[in-house]
Amino acid sequence: MAVYLNSIGLCTPGLPNWPVGCAVLTGQRPYSPDEPLHFDRVRLPRNEARRASLTVRLALQAATEALDAVGMKAADCSAIFACSGGNTEALDALCRALIEPGHPISPNQFNNSVHNAPLGYWTIAAGSHQSTASVGAYDASFAAGLLDAVALVELDQRPVLLVAFDTPPPSALQSFRAVTTAFGAAWLLMPASDGGSNGMVASTDSNGQDDGILARLDNFRVCAQQTGDDDGDRDGGDSGLSGLESLRLSNPAARCLPLLRLIANRQPGKVQLSYLPGWCLEFHLKF
Repeated sequence: MAVYLNSIGLCTPGLPNWPVGCAVLTGQRPYSPDEPLHFDRVRLPRNEARRASLTVRLALQAATEALDAVGMKAADCSAIFACSGGNTEALDALCRALIEPGHPISPNQFNNSVHNAPLGYWTIAAGSHQSTASVGAYDASFAAGLLDAVALVELDQRPVLLVAFDTPPPSALQSFRAVTTAFGAAWLLMPASDGGSNGMVASTDSNGQDDGILARLDNFRVCAQQTGDDDGDRDGGDSGLSGLESLRLSNPAARCLPLLRLIANRQPGKVQLSYLPGWCLEFHLKF
C-alpha cells in the first residue's frame, strides 16, 4: 500500500498550526509550550458551536487547517478520527450526575460523551456523506488511525482525512490516564495514483506548506518490534527538543511528532510506530 501526504494541520500549545510546527521541528523557531490554544478554524453552525467541547474544537481546528492548505472541501473526502479517550470531561460529568439526587444528566453531556462525537460534529459541519470511522487504540491510537486511513485510501481510491487528537481528563481521572496536554493533528492522504508526476514528490515552501505533495508513505506492514525504543525516534539534546519529547509522551496523538519532524526536515527512511504490545506499524517515508 502507498499513499501521498498532501497537507497537515496542527493544534497544540506551542504548535498552533503546521507552518509554526514546521519551523519549530526544523529548529528555526523555539518551542513555546505555554502559548494558548487557538480555535479560529472551527466552522460549526451556531447551535453545534455552542455545545462543542474542547475535544471537538481541537479535532476540527486541525482538520480544517489540513483541508484549507489545499483548498479541499470537507464533503469531498472520507475521514478517520483517532482518539484514545474521547471526551473524558463529559464522561466524568455523567458519572458524577449518577450519584447526585435526581440524576441530573445533561443531554449535551451525554451527546459529547460518546467516542465518535467529534466525528459527528465534523459530518454536520461538512455536510459529508462520505465514509467515516472513529478509532481508539489506547496509546497506539495514532498508528491504528493511520493504518485505517491508508486502508480506506487504498480501498476507495479517494482522499481520506486522518485526524488524531486527545485532551487531558479531569483531575480525578489523571491517575488512571495521564494525558497532560491537548494535542490534535490532521493528515490529508491521497491515493498514490493521484500524487505527483511520475511518482515524484513536490517540495515545500519556506512556511512548510506544500506545493503539491509533502511526502510519500509506502510499504506498510505490521511487524514485531525489534527495539525497545518507542516510535523509532526520540527528540532530545537541547531544551527545545526535550520539551517536544515531553509533549510526545504526554498525549497518545502526539506519538506522531517524530514522524512530523522527519517530514519537516525532509528526512527519508524507515519509520516504526508502536502498535499492539510487541508489534509496530512499519512503513517507508520518501520525498
